Order: sequence, then C-alpha cells, then structure tokens
Amino acid sequence: MNRTSVTEEAFFEEAKYNTRRHFLKQCTSGLGGLAISSILGGCFGESSKPPVDENPLAVRPSHFSPKAKRVIFMHMEGAPSQLELFDYKPELAKLDGQLCPPSLLEGKRFAFIKGVPKMLGPQSTFQQYGQSGNWFSDYFNYLPKLSDELTFLKAMHTDEFNHAPAQLFMHTGASRVGRPSLGSWITYGLGSENQNLPGYVVLVSGSEPSAGKYLWGNGFLPSVYQGVQCRSKGDPVLYINNPNEIDSSLRKKSIETINKINELTYQEIGDPEILTRISQYELAYRMQAEVPGTMDISGEPAYIHEMYGTQPGKASFANNCLLARKLLEKGVRVVQLFDRRWDNHGTDAGSGVDIGLRRNVEYVDKPISALILDLKQRGLLEDTLIVWGGEFGRTPMMENRAGDNNTPYKGRDHHVDAFTMFMAGAGLKKGYSHGETDEIGYYGVKGKTHIHDLQATILHLMGFNHEKLVFPFQGRNFRLTDVAGKVINEVLA
Repeated sequence: MNRTSVTEEAFFEEAKYNTRRHFLKQCTSGLGGLAISSILGGCFGESSKPPVDENPLAVRPSHFSPKAKRVIFMHMEGAPSQLELFDYKPELAKLDGQLCPPSLLEGKRFAFIKGVPKMLGPQSTFQQYGQSGNWFSDYFNYLPKLSDELTFLKAMHTDEFNHAPAQLFMHTGASRVGRPSLGSWITYGLGSENQNLPGYVVLVSGSEPSAGKYLWGNGFLPSVYQGVQCRSKGDPVLYINNPNEIDSSLRKKSIETINKINELTYQEIGDPEILTRISQYELAYRMQAEVPGTMDISGEPAYIHEMYGTQPGKASFANNCLLARKLLEKGVRVVQLFDRRWDNHGTDAGSGVDIGLRRNVEYVDKPISALILDLKQRGLLEDTLIVWGGEFGRTPMMENRAGDNNTPYKGRDHHVDAFTMFMAGAGLKKGYSHGETDEIGYYGVKGKTHIHDLQATILHLMGFNHEKLVFPFQGRNFRLTDVAGKVINEVLA
C-alpha cells in the first residue's frame, strides 16, 4: 500500500501554507480582491494603498458649511416618561384609573402589559415657561429657565420596543449589532480637531447601557473611529499611566519600534486595519500628556462646581457634564453621555414615575441646565449641538405585568409610537416645539419624527448630506440612516 512519507506531508503542508499566504498577499486585484476586501474590511492594491503616514483622524471638510462643529448626545438609558416631563395631557388626567379602551391594545405588542390595564394620568403638574410657552413638569427646577433655548421634538417614534434593540437603533440606525455608531460616522467624516485626544469620547454614569459598548462601536468602519470610553473617577482611561520603571522616553521608543514592525507588515500585506493600529499606538502615547489635565475637574472654580453640582473624585452624571464641556473646549468632536436609571416600570417601591422618575430628574436637571448655560456663556453653544432623550417613550396606561391591575406602584410600559426629545444650540429654532401627540399622548398626530429623521438632521447640522456620507461594505454603500430618513427642516433656524 502506498503511504505518503512524513517528509512529503510536511512538504504539502508548507505548500498549502505558502499558497494561502500568496493568495492573501496577492488579493489586491480582480474578483478575488473584491471578495476578500468585503470579508477583511478592505485589501488595497499597490497603487491604491494609503501611505503609512496618512492620518485617519486628520481634519476633513464636510459636504457643505456646517452649523455645528461638535455634538453632545445625552442618552437617558431606560426611556424617561414624556407624560410626566414635557408632554402635557390634561385629558389623560380625566381618564386616570379607568380601564384602557380595547382599541389601544388591538394589534399592539407590549413588553409587560397583560390583560386590560388601567389608564394612568400624569403624576406631575405642568406649567408653561418663557416666551415660547413650552410645557415643563414640576419635576424640574432648573431646565424650565432655559425654555427659550430648547427645541422640542414632541412626536418621536421608533421601530423597537425593547431597550437594547431600541438603543442600537437610536445610535447606529439598526437594531442589530454591527453597524457604526453616530459618533463613529461623524468622526469618520470630519476627523478630529485635537490630535492628542480621541475625536469621539463616551462617558457613562450608572452601569453600562443594555446594548453595551456596541452603542459607541465602529461597526465596519476602521476601528480608529470607535468611541473611547473615559471615566470620571480614577484614571480617566485604563492604563493611561506608564508601568513602574517605564518612563515616557522608554514608552516612546517601544511604540516607535512596534510601529516600525507594523509599517513593514502593512507594506507586505496592505490591510488598512494596520494603519489604524499604528494611529492608535501613537494617539495613546500623545494622550498620556493631554488626558490627565483635560479630565481633571478639581481645578475648576468653586462657582462652576456649584453651578453643575459636581464633586471631584466621584463618578457622577454632573461630573460627566462638566467633563463634556472641557472636552469640547479641547477640540473633541463628539461626546456622548449615557445615564442608566430611567426604566421606571413601578415594579417596586420608589421605582415608578411618581417617585423614581422624580428622583432621576433631580439627579440630572441641574447639570444639564448648567452645561447649556455654561456653553452659552463661553460662546460655544452657537456652534455646538446638544441632543437629549431616551430610546422610546412610555404608555398612557399603567404597566400591568401581573394582569390583575393590583400593582401598588405607578409605572408605565415601553411605547414606540410617541415620545419626546429635545435639542439645543447650533442651527436650531430656539424655543420651538415640533410635532404633537393625540389628547392622551398615544400617537403622533402632527410632525411625526422617526429616528432616521433625527439622525439625518444631526448629520445635516454637522455639514453632511446623510445620503452621501457612506462607506462601502459587503458589496454596497452603507449609511447611518440606512435607506430612509429626511432632515427635519421645520426645526432649523
């Protein structure tokens, strides 16, 4: 019986290895190049390979002159109830305690409602403020004073009624993982104004959002465009300090050596992610000098700490708001603040919209107002866009997960058809309210605004045509707004 010798087996294994290596190195032309580039995220031919010293975060022009140079997106993870905060519905108060009409339940999917729940009137009182006459509940003490600075979207709607998919939809334009986040798209389109700091920074108070780090991920964009999560307590970025017995000069030499190896690998293979790796090593080194001072709020004047309600050395939403202002001053393009405490179902004492939501508002009311006012006083609000909101809204009927209407705590279920967000700053009509819901806040009846419309509007204010800010992946051009979205022209100044 013929048998292949050990030497022959080794020969054939080496031949297969060399063939695979040859294929990967030569995959830069023809149909093979097209296929492998979609699988590996790109594979450049020799003539189209970007130079090693090309900076992926270099400042780039937008499609047209932008109204906003930078953006702060404040996400209240868990979905605050618009019916206790901004969407005043006196007719809903009259229905409090009555059984929900069947027409509101037919053909609908809810996260927790079972049987026929009772209607739940507003648990707050409302008042109009400013020349604009915008409605605010008594849960707020500070934000109503800025009524004429805010732009409301009162008839927002989304496609997803569970937290993680809805959060992904809000920040990536898709309900499944794998798409780039809003901040990644903006950084990809504009680059960074400060080469010593990330162009896109994320600050989290409370635990991590339900959808996790995918909310600031780069998806199929080069990883240099993902958000960098920083902390408001302890080292702002993990491993920002050198290890013991490693000084700055030795760290610099080690990075230079690593990147020389990366450059040789890039010249041989041409994978664009190697350029990202080179850029990130260099940025990490520069951040060691820039980040500690930028992320230290202890040197701020006493009146600023009083204004925001900050406590240096502690992790808090207030600290993150002040850090956001400092980051913008340093040229960071996108700052996202995630605060996780807003899932007010009313499943236990103190968690509902009557007690829990009031407590949540007290936690963020002062710092949000301080941030807007601080930016205005410094001349930054005129070219900064601020966005506030959750991932969906809350129902006008009570949550009824036991199906017996005996829940002692007043909470509301998830609702996709109507919720409220607000914006402030660059390029917006001040003191303007766009959209309207029906008399109980169940459906949008005027000025309905989809998540993709909000995304298109944010990109427009940053100087982009949302249909043209694209990235080729798996055979087609992708964009943040997928195949939908329109700019909300009514809110533009």
